[in-house]
Amino acid sequence: MHRLNLTIDEALYEQARAFGAVKKKSISAMMRESLTQYLSKNSNSNSKASLTIEADDEKEVLAILSNDTFTTNKEFKNRYNL
Repeated sequence: MHRLNLTIDEALYEQARAFGAVKKKSISAMMRESLTQYLSKNSNSNSKASLTIEADDEKEVLAILSNDTFTTNKEFKNRYNL
């Protein structure tokens, strides 16, 4: 696991702390769940993010990020009957 510093305002912190106490969850656990949910909702961006992690160099990363007509491997295989 990695440590992440997050800056939020006092009111949001107090709300999260109180909610966590009611649900018996840490703020970290709630943030992990929220981030997981957020990332799963946008599959196109998530696919681009996965490709940038696997990219070999900066040029390839920039090409992936600049391409607005992104196609997943599955869509490509279906389109070209592979």
